[in-house]
Amino acid sequence: MKISFTLFILSIAINTSAQRCATKDYPERNISSVAQNPSTRVNVTSGRDTLNNEVIVVPVVIHVLYNNSTQNISDAQVLSQIKSLNDDYRRFNADAEKTPIPFQSVAADTRIVFCVAKVDPNGRYTTGIIRKYTKEQLWLSDDEMKFSSKGGDDAWDSKKYLNIWVCNLFGRTLGYAVLPGGPVESDGVVIQYNVFGTTGTLNPEFSKGRTTTHEIGHWLGLKHLWGDTQCGDDGIDDTPQQQTNNTYCPSFPHTSSCSVDGNGDMFMNYMDFTDDECMNMFTASQKSEMRSQFAAGNPRNSFLSSNVCDSSLAQAGPLPGDTTVGQKVDIAVYPNPFANEVTIKSDNSKELIGKTVRMYDVTGKLFVTQILQSQKTVISLTKLPPGIYFLKIEGMRNTGVFKLIKQSRYSN
Repeated sequence: MKISFTLFILSIAINTSAQRCATKDYPERNISSVAQNPSTRVNVTSGRDTLNNEVIVVPVVIHVLYNNSTQNISDAQVLSQIKSLNDDYRRFNADAEKTPIPFQSVAADTRIVFCVAKVDPNGRYTTGIIRKYTKEQLWLSDDEMKFSSKGGDDAWDSKKYLNIWVCNLFGRTLGYAVLPGGPVESDGVVIQYNVFGTTGTLNPEFSKGRTTTHEIGHWLGLKHLWGDTQCGDDGIDDTPQQQTNNTYCPSFPHTSSCSVDGNGDMFMNYMDFTDDECMNMFTASQKSEMRSQFAAGNPRNSFLSSNVCDSSLAQAGPLPGDTTVGQKVDIAVYPNPFANEVTIKSDNSKELIGKTVRMYDVTGKLFVTQILQSQKTVISLTKLPPGIYFLKIEGMRNTGVFKLIKQSRYSN
């Protein structure tokens, strides 16, 4: 039941009005439900390990919960957030040049990207954007927006999808996240609707999508720079110790009695509390920490085998396995994983000759188009970056699709 007493509401507001991110308090506020349901915590599996220099792709589903038309943000606003995330996590952001010179040497491209899911949990095509009217006018950071039974919307499989709930949060809390290893039924991040994206209905101070960048940093294991303690740190080697959070837009350098040198706080880091305009970087060690969550045996490892961003896999039945999609075809595609080339072979020459091969990454970007001239063809893929790809052989009765992994040339 939602809080209905005005005085009680005001008393909470006094204690939370300055809180931009509620992730720190999440375990305390939700510890009872987690303790009562230990079997629903994320199951850590041992899939393949990450590849050196691999661009890791995270499929996203956005649950837009609205009580009025203003809260029902547009597709353009949602998609602008995905672009902002990719810019920030790849350090393609236009304001990267604003990183102060003393910190530029540790600023990093995390090689993590995000895509809107194109296949739903039932194997059907989706836009990856769910819209749901709710009678609830405000939401506390208590996970109720994550359950249809509470007026929210249930999570999709959190081992394959990063669930993002966009709604009207109470007070000045702009977002919060579930840390790696949290309960599967509520895993994901929650974002205030008017700080999500870079266009549309936005708070001017938080109009570059950096709240979502910040919260996904938590979802990938990062802490606040000050470690949520006075004169603390986040356990990351290349982020300096600082006294507490920074707000607004400080001038560089911003120092305190806790500063380790004259460069002071790294207030332009995405894990501080400054305005979006002042944020522009992750560090190399933050990159390592986030990427480590995808390693074999770690909580986000299952995302390496998620293929729900490939719309060609949408169908009326279950999602396909890792080897082939559609009707079984008598074709061999090898090696897998591969390094520089892939061989396509069939014992029946008529099976392949004249057919078109296309190769896509998991976001749907086309890298290779080639017409097969024989029953055995070797395709050179030396310029392809490491990662997961889908090789499609078109022109047959049923398109053959093969999921392939390109290894880094440094991999063992």
